Amino acid sequence: MALYGYARVSSNDQDFTLQELALRAAGCEVIRAEKATGTSRTGRTELQVLLDFLRCGDTLVVTRIDRLARSIKDLQDIVFTLKAQGVTLKATEQPIDTRTAAGKAFLDMLGVFAEFETNLRRERQIEGIAAAKSRGVYRGRKPSIDTAEIKRLRHDEKLGATEIARRLGIGRATVYRALASGGQET
Repeated sequence: MALYGYARVSSNDQDFTLQELALRAAGCEVIRAEKATGTSRTGRTELQVLLDFLRCGDTLVVTRIDRLARSIKDLQDIVFTLKAQGVTLKATEQPIDTRTAAGKAFLDMLGVFAEFETNLRRERQIEGIAAAKSRGVYRGRKPSIDTAEIKRLRHDEKLGATEIARRLGIGRATVYRALASGGQET
């Protein structure tokens, strides 16, 4: 029976050092950590490694349940997988222990609140973008492709789409779209 820790932060500018310290203090010798969104399991390779590795009698430890999942469905899927493997889930900062009825109930409640918080954040973001658009402030993402440079390489240096794409590190289709956007032939 071993304790395995999982730490997660959402973005590259965040740090999971405090989570790792808490997991070590809880007795975890092996800790997998990653920087990925908690709204989906897609792309969370460290979590998948742990889920594949855990064996009957092991315990998966997180600091808070929202580090594991921000969607009630993902949380339930993870808990179902752990239960099928005979693995217990615990949280260091919350009274969660899937071996007890109270721990299971609290897990479900916190999962609902984690998803609620995510949905509120998404609604506020959508409202903020709509307000910025109505004020004419929101312009969307800045273009990552320099259309003028593509056209210059095509017309001044007489390069083909393949060579332009290679030089600029973009796809040929992007070159064709950029050339077409100016109404010029490709």
